[in-house]
Amino acid sequence: MPLSALGIKMISFPAVVLSLLLIAAFGCRARVDYFPAGDVQTGIASWYGDEFHGRATSSKEIYDMNDLTAAHNTLPLGTYVMVTNLNNGKSVRVRINDRGPFVKNRVIDLSYAAAAAIGLVGPGTAPVRIEVLREVSPRPHPLRYSVQVGSFVSRQNATGLRKALAGDFSGVYISIFETASQTYYRVRLRAGSREEAEAVARKLAAAGQTAIIFEEQ
Repeated sequence: MPLSALGIKMISFPAVVLSLLLIAAFGCRARVDYFPAGDVQTGIASWYGDEFHGRATSSKEIYDMNDLTAAHNTLPLGTYVMVTNLNNGKSVRVRINDRGPFVKNRVIDLSYAAAAAIGLVGPGTAPVRIEVLREVSPRPHPLRYSVQVGSFVSRQNATGLRKALAGDFSGVYISIFETASQTYYRVRLRAGSREEAEAVARKLAAAGQTAIIFEEQ
C-alpha cells in the first residue's frame, strides 16, 4: 500500500511531508528499501487501483490507475524503472511518483495499468526485478534529508526512542505534526545528503531498527 493510500503526504523530491496519519497513529515504523548496490533491486511487488484513483500522490500528482506509475520508498520521485515479473518474464516501464509500499517484504507498488501489463493483477503480488533507467530519469535536485525511525501518538514513546538512538546516532530529534484531532511525534535523524541518509538507514537496519528516508527542499 502506498503512503498516499493512507492519506499521508510524505516528503517528496519537491515537497515536505504534509501528513503522516495512519502510520503515525499506530506508531508503526516502515522498513527502508534502499538499493544495496548498483541500480537493480529484487523483491515482492504489489499494486493499488480504483480505491485510490483520483487521490494525491507524494509527488503532488493525482493518482491515475491507468497510468504507468509506481510507489517506492527511497528512489527519487520522477525516476523511471523497468519492472520485470520474475514469474513470467513480462516487463513494464514505470515512473516513480509516490511513496510506499508499507507492507513488510514488499518493495514496490504498481499502478493498476502497470500491474496488468506484467500479469500481476490476478495474483496480487509477485517477485520482481527493478532496474533504474538513469538515461531517461531526471537528475535529482540538491535536497536536505532526514531518516524517520518511528512515529507515535505518545510523546513518551517518541522521547524514549530518541534517547535510545542518541547514544549511537547524531542529529536525533522529534518532529511534531498536528492534525485537527491528533498530534504525532516523529523520531528522525538529520542527514546532509542522500548518501548519508542511506548510510544511516543501513546502520539502523544493522541495529534492528527500520527507517524511511525523507527528502526536503
